[in-house]
Amino acid sequence: MNVYNPSTAVNEIDPISRGRELFSQRRWAEAFGVLAAADAARPLDVDDLDRLATAAYLTGRDDESESCRGRAHQLLVDRGDLEGAARAAFWMAFGLLQRGALAPASGWLRRAARLLEDRGLDCVVRGYLLIPAAIRQMAEGDAAASHDTFSQAATIAARFEDPDLEALARNGCGRALIRLGRIADGVAALDEAMAAVVAGAVIPILAGDIYCAVLEGCQEIYDLRRASEWTNSLAQWCAAQPDLVRYRGECLLYRAEVRQLRGEWTDAEADVRQAWAFLSTPRPRPPMGAAYYRLGELHRLRGDFAKAEDAYRQANEWGRKPQPGLSLLRLAQGDSTGAAASIRPLVPERRPRGARAMILAASVEILTAAEDLDGARSAAADLSGIANEIGTPLLSAAAAHAAGVLLLSGGDAASALIRLRDACEGWRDVGMPYEEAQTRSHIAEACRRLNDRDGCAMELDVSRRLFQRLGARSALARVAEQSAGRPSSTVPLSEREVQVLRLVATGRTNRTIAEELFISEKTVARHVSNIFDKLGVSSRAGATAWAFQRHLI
Repeated sequence: MNVYNPSTAVNEIDPISRGRELFSQRRWAEAFGVLAAADAARPLDVDDLDRLATAAYLTGRDDESESCRGRAHQLLVDRGDLEGAARAAFWMAFGLLQRGALAPASGWLRRAARLLEDRGLDCVVRGYLLIPAAIRQMAEGDAAASHDTFSQAATIAARFEDPDLEALARNGCGRALIRLGRIADGVAALDEAMAAVVAGAVIPILAGDIYCAVLEGCQEIYDLRRASEWTNSLAQWCAAQPDLVRYRGECLLYRAEVRQLRGEWTDAEADVRQAWAFLSTPRPRPPMGAAYYRLGELHRLRGDFAKAEDAYRQANEWGRKPQPGLSLLRLAQGDSTGAAASIRPLVPERRPRGARAMILAASVEILTAAEDLDGARSAAADLSGIANEIGTPLLSAAAAHAAGVLLLSGGDAASALIRLRDACEGWRDVGMPYEEAQTRSHIAEACRRLNDRDGCAMELDVSRRLFQRLGARSALARVAEQSAGRPSSTVPLSEREVQVLRLVATGRTNRTIAEELFISEKTVARHVSNIFDKLGVSSRAGATAWAFQRHLI
């Protein structure tokens, strides 16, 4: 009597069928191993070569993936299937573009286009070939042309009923609409593309690519809520495919950024370090720069300045400019002049508005500390304009904070208090505790200048508790200085003010100081007034005593 044995039945399945089964289950590493072994025994046909190429790509085996794509392309050419050969050429170019091999990718795209032109083929592949052109137009800053090209691809996708191309084109349209200032339409298009991904209607290679593109779009407008939701969705998608290498590193970095903003710094660092394992396997990839930058940010916020500087330098080596983090690090180290020198060239650079907004926010803080109030006002005005255009809560809070810092620096504590409280409420609403604590320390200073001692004490207490919970040691030290009645390093004496204070302490008059520093007497008077405000004194004698107590003389 024969007894059915399931394990025997599985073992009797031929390797190619087993590889297909593993592929359908998204067990990419196993599928690659089985199909590669089958290919070594007997060369695979086109469809199975495509499966092998996809499994290799998703597990980080770029060389093997490209080899399979090239073989599939040649098989299709030999059979006279030029549409199929053009499609294979596109996917070869797609993989090359993902790893930054622009020249060979361009060659494969031209080859695909020529195959279609030679026979005058009207097919869906023409829509796919529009995608790299649209992406290039976006990178060159022509969002309108990019949107038109993506829209043409979407039309072709609809005509040929191709869900993969449609999702890719809709995603591109969304990114272009955001760049054009049509934020609501843009995020709607991104959400539409993601609906197809979540429903499993697109191939895995595109699913991961669209996830990453959507999250980049959320970053551009600092839509923290949407970024958090799609980051969680991407994490679940990756978790369902444990041996997935491609996209897991990027997924963890997106999540690390969200967690950093949420104040979950320990979890954020764990994500960064886990991302390294994926980004360095089987060979390091460009997103390593983003990983080092994120680690640098976490070290800076905690007050580990030496570690932060090292991480920023490594980010730079990997092609990720370490800004605005490095300039903010210099400010935290007390080098406002150096911080200003490194941030100023970044302000006029052309970049997406969301990215520019964060440069502007840092610029206001830094240039105010460096006493470049004209530069700070210009940056704050630009930031306010971007916040009004985009309208996300995070950017609105950043603009309110910048306005408050400027008003406080200019001596208008009452108006500053209004804007800073608006910012504080915004940070609290979006759940960003570090920024809330930082704004509260400014509110405390405004209260002190308005002789509201209770308000000052309460704001400092909340600020202290938030920084303690986060483990922000450097920020805690600044709050301790404020609490002790010393000038807050969030509104420090600038280098010029220290120069003026030293001369005041020697008994020099404003006119004499002006002559020695080659500035106007009116400017000296403004410096002296600011020094009195920041030190909480009302006379030159009080300022002199403060300077002697701190060994400035």
